[in-house]
This record gives sequence, C-alpha cells and structure tokens, in this order.
Amino acid sequence: MTNSMSSSANCVIIGASHAGVNCAFSLRQAGWNGPIVLIDAQAQLPYHRPPLSKSYLLGNKKTDDKPLKAAESYAETNIDLRLGECVASIDRARKHIVLKSKEELPYDKLVIATGAEPILPPIPGLQGNAKVIPLRTAAHAHQILQELDRSGLPQVGIIGGGYIGLEVAAAIRQKEAKVTLFERENNLLGRVTSPYIADYFLQLHRSRGVNILLNHTVASITENGDKQIVECSDGSTYSFDLIVLGVGVYPAVGLAAQAGLNTSDGLEVNKYCQTSDPNIYGIGDCALCDHQRYGKKLRIESVQNAVDQAKVVACHLTGRDLAYDSIPWFWSDQYEVKLQMVGLQYGYNETLVRHEPQTEGPDKISVWYFEDEKLLAVDAINDGKAYVVGSRLLQAEHIVDKALLADISVPLHPKKLAITPSRTTL
Repeated sequence: MTNSMSSSANCVIIGASHAGVNCAFSLRQAGWNGPIVLIDAQAQLPYHRPPLSKSYLLGNKKTDDKPLKAAESYAETNIDLRLGECVASIDRARKHIVLKSKEELPYDKLVIATGAEPILPPIPGLQGNAKVIPLRTAAHAHQILQELDRSGLPQVGIIGGGYIGLEVAAAIRQKEAKVTLFERENNLLGRVTSPYIADYFLQLHRSRGVNILLNHTVASITENGDKQIVECSDGSTYSFDLIVLGVGVYPAVGLAAQAGLNTSDGLEVNKYCQTSDPNIYGIGDCALCDHQRYGKKLRIESVQNAVDQAKVVACHLTGRDLAYDSIPWFWSDQYEVKLQMVGLQYGYNETLVRHEPQTEGPDKISVWYFEDEKLLAVDAINDGKAYVVGSRLLQAEHIVDKALLADISVPLHPKKLAITPSRTTL
C-alpha cells in the first residue's frame, strides 16, 4: 500500500481494547488520512484491562478513571468510535462487515482485534450460575465487587492457579475475605514459569492466609440456598458465597473462522500481522503471529504485544515494512510484590537464581532462564534493575557470563555480564 492510497481508503477495526484502540491512533500518527471506524460490542469507553484483577478489585480505581483514550480524543483524531455494536459477519467478497443490527459497513482494509474470551470449563453446575464469575471485562470485575460487598466477609473460591487467579486471590484477601484456590496440577502457574517462582508465590499466598489446594480438580458445583458447594474429584466439598474462574482464555476467532480465514490457536497472521486475506489483519490476544525473533508462530496475551502489533499494522498500511519481532514482557502485582518478566522461557534447561543482599525492604530476586548458553528470559521479583538489565541483554542477544551473574558481589550491568556481543553493542 502507498501513502496515496491511505489518503482515501477506509479502515475498519473490530475490537476496541488495547490492540484496536492503539491501531486506530497509530494509523493516524503514521499518516493514514482515510476514514477509520472502530467498533466494539461493549458500550463503555475503552479502558485499561490489567487493573481489573488488581487495583480495581481493591476498590482503588474505577475503569472510568483511566480510559485508554479520552472520549474527545476520538473525535479530535477523526476516529469513528462505535460502541455497543456487535459484528455478525465479515463478507470478504464484497469487503463489507455486517452488524447484528443488519447495517453493513464497507472496508478497504479490515483489522480484527477481537481479543480472547474466558474459558468456561465443562463443570456441572457452572454454566449459567450467577455466583460463578470469570474475570475478563469491567462488567465481570464490577459483578465480583458487588458480590463481595453484599456478603460482607465472604468465603470465596477461585478455580485456577495462573496469574489471574493469583492476582484475584491477592486482591480479595486484602479485603479480608476468606479465599480458597483450587489448582488441578501439582504446582501453580502451570508451564509459564520455573518451579522456583511457582513455589515463591505458593508460599507468599499461604503466608497471607490463602488456602491453596494443589492437585484438586473441581468436579461439580451445586447451589444450597445462598451457598455454592464445590465438590472435587477426590470427594472433598467446600462451601462458598462466590466463585471466581481463572482457568485461562481462548482466542476469539469465531468471526474470522466464519469468514474462511486461517485459524488454529488464534487467527493466523504473518510477520506484518496480515491474514490469509491480504486486506485483513489480526492483532492482539486473538492473533497467532509469525514472530521473526523466535522463528515460530506465537500467540501472546499482553498489553505490550497488542501495542506493538498495532504499530506493525499501522506501518504496513501506510507503506512501511516493520516486521513483528518484539521481545515479550509481562508483569504481575500481588500484595506488595511486583513480578516483571521479559522474554519467553520455553525450552530452558538451566535456571540461575540471584538473590540481592538486602538490609531492609522486600526481597529482590531474579531468575534467569538459559538454553545452554543462550539467555531466554528473566523473571524479576521486586527487582526493576534485573528486569532492565535482562531486557537489554536479550535485545542485544548477548552471551552472559553465568559465573559473574551468580556472584552477588558483581553489580548487575549488561556490560559487565556480556561475554560477546551477538547482535548489537550495549
């Protein structure tokens, strides 16, 4: 595409969360002068999602406090924001989308940013139960808060020991609720981290009074008056006022699949986030992207991924080839602990744990993941410096001197730890 085409072409974006909103504004910044229509099924002004499982549940923030963009920004940027509108289908032959209201909107270029939906496991008694709530939207978070307030000091069950489940447990526990968390595996956080990090958070939550039950599979949920009775596969039963689901998400690719686009574990896109139809792009949690740095297709659920892919599409639609090769980063806040993660740990065969000496304040710990001599990722607990140094080493693809890294008398600094520059200099 040329910049001249973008002066008149019409771009429609389906989904107004981090990916969709950033794509619309990035397009304008990149020089797209044609119409931009941004559609979302939610009626609420697009908002930041990460606080939903953190500060919002603590009652410290409302989603209206910090929208992704101020309401007037859309009009000022000439972005047609259409909220509370559901897309029924995509007509690729005619290059139209059809809304559930039967209205049809034409597009020259279409961006699918439909995100992900919470997994609802096939547990008897779960479907349609108003006291069993996933956490994906502001409406979910508001519903959880309402139930907490209604019950006073409730008994809360959480199904799932991933990051969302743990963040919800931390927030609810700080509101003095009694919390029991069920994890069907024998460790928390599944395959997304090391045993060291998993055990650290297991001990952290147990020290704060969370009853964490590993190797416990929820078999059924039944109602007994105002109580929800959870029965596990081992026959044990537990009573709750409220149950929160945190067992993961699946990519929302129904529209894309219905339109005949290639989907598997997400909407398949190339290094420019372009689908099998050159006029349609996919970004954010729904996109299975051909990642240039890792040489494989990856679907990454993070704000950073959504923002970076939005920029890739904006560049490609305005005539510049920017391939997606960003190093993923994530974070999780639980109690006073901040976990920052950079890189992907998949394939690691060695970990190095560095515990910084502290005379006061919280522990500073970092876990460094290696595949032989190659640094893959870093997890930093209350240690922003380790996160920054790890990020720089990963970006430059440096070989790290493990002996110096393990020596806590050696300050963390990329120039001290790097043996040989592999990609760039520091």
